[in-house]
Amino acid sequence: MFESLSDKIQGALSKLTGKGKLNEQDIDTAMREVRLALLEADVNFKVTRNFIKVVKERCLGQEVMESLTPGQMVVKIVNQELTQMMGEEESKLNIEGKRPSIILLCGLQGAGKTTHAGKLANIIKKRHRTPLLVACDIYRPAAIQQLQIVGKQVDVPVFSMGTQVNPVDIAKAGVEEAKRTGRDLVIVDTAGRLHIDENLMGELKNIKDAIKPDEILLVVDAMTGQDAVNVSETFNESLDITGVVLTKLDGDARGGAALSIRSVTQKPIKFIGVGEKLEDLQVFHPDRMASRILGMGDVLSLIEKAEDALDEKKARALQEKLRNQSFTFNDFLDQLQQVRNIGPLEDLLSMMPGMNSKALKGISIDEKEIQRVEAMIQAMTPEEREKPDIINTSRKERIAKGSGTTIVELNKLLKQFKDMKKMMKQFSSFGKKAKKKGKFKFPFFR
Repeated sequence: MFESLSDKIQGALSKLTGKGKLNEQDIDTAMREVRLALLEADVNFKVTRNFIKVVKERCLGQEVMESLTPGQMVVKIVNQELTQMMGEEESKLNIEGKRPSIILLCGLQGAGKTTHAGKLANIIKKRHRTPLLVACDIYRPAAIQQLQIVGKQVDVPVFSMGTQVNPVDIAKAGVEEAKRTGRDLVIVDTAGRLHIDENLMGELKNIKDAIKPDEILLVVDAMTGQDAVNVSETFNESLDITGVVLTKLDGDARGGAALSIRSVTQKPIKFIGVGEKLEDLQVFHPDRMASRILGMGDVLSLIEKAEDALDEKKARALQEKLRNQSFTFNDFLDQLQQVRNIGPLEDLLSMMPGMNSKALKGISIDEKEIQRVEAMIQAMTPEEREKPDIINTSRKERIAKGSGTTIVELNKLLKQFKDMKKMMKQFSSFGKKAKKKGKFKFPFFR
């Protein structure tokens, strides 16, 4: 996501941050490189031109030229203008009014409407709402069955009336079903076409008039580049959309659509799809995305991912075990699995400040290595996990054979675990001594 754009913009700006003073030629050269980077990333030409114009004007102003660190001021300005281009701040769903609230999803065929209807329902469920999915795509083969499968995966009911009923009537009946069953939010999945036509727009307008949705979200494929911007503009003119769901952003290293849509349509990107799993839908934060493009990381998103994935009760129990030095292989295995639930380790590293894509290219994270560790622990008996000191040569042979690993690998794991427990013991005694003296409080041992 934004890999090429990020590399080139960071490269252009790094030439400025190393200089004590900047002149107009320095800024011209850097902005020329930034302009080329944006155009190569498929950012709309007019959007690029306006962006460079504003940034250059600000960079030639007093706040930069008289600054003690002019290069850093330029980076700050680029960050602010990138954020402005993408919408300044998170745009929340307008679903706090009437019950049931109604979200209408629209877009071309293949953009991912049906899958993202399920992903959206999954996010909204976590906000203590009770969504209902409504199947209004009666044209695409197996569209209703696909929505039913997605609905089952996220444990959200699906309302359908088959393929012989008018989609407008299905939408109205779906809203009535939500009222009858006490569901407080309706997500309507509509049909798409391979291209924009009058029949598609006419049907969507009729559904809109019939159910009066609180949100009309356009689902567009980021990998179509400028076409995504053109599609957004056309749908907005016809339906007055309230926001955009940008899908497949993980597959587009250029990312120009994300930078262009807000400026062209004046409608916010509300969510981005960053993977195939049902959890791979994120609220779009323009400021965080700008920081990631400039290599400044995205610590807030990293924290949110961790909070969603990690079990708070288990974390408290682990803290107690660390305090009492009763940490076992069972706890170690549980921690490994919880960290993996947050997402691929490469993705987590990309959110850390300073970890740009060039730096990550040199890092090889072997997922199979983690799987081997898990296999070795799972091949141990419950007693061996609790008391690894009893693992003798014959037990090692059995564990290695059962996990498909070698005794050398097992010995390495046992040594690392022993060293880790020794370090925990040192931390614990250090914390207790400091606490007695009243000079220091170690955060884990209060």
